[in-house]
Amino acid sequence: MIVHCNFEELSALKVGARQVLDGYAPEPGMIAAPPEEREQVTALMLRLGGDFSVTTLSEQRSLLHAVAIIVGILRIEMESVVVAHHPADEFAVSAYFDFAHAFSVQARLYELGLEMEALVELVTGGPVTEELARDFVFPD
Repeated sequence: MIVHCNFEELSALKVGARQVLDGYAPEPGMIAAPPEEREQVTALMLRLGGDFSVTTLSEQRSLLHAVAIIVGILRIEMESVVVAHHPADEFAVSAYFDFAHAFSVQARLYELGLEMEALVELVTGGPVTEELARDFVFPD
């Protein structure tokens, strides 16, 4: 299965991924992402050169989690910039678009996961197990 991403979406995900990996905290007192989340974001970062292939449900879940981490930090960044400046400020608008583009990818990855789960259930006649999520391969 292929996840199609446009230039703006890839750019927004890269901005958010760099913030996560650099330990960026948009608000005082925030804690950097734990090592396992940083590993997932690092793995995603390596795929952000264009559209990317998702071959298993387990892989989709990992990608979705990494994108959710990025969306979370971009949402906080957007809210912080809007409050610190003005909603129409150039930085606030830029932060909004970074968030919105990453959020759009998150929504597509979520929908892809639902489709993949449905296909696994249809083919196997049963619910998705961890083993099936890991071993059932989807072609591109």
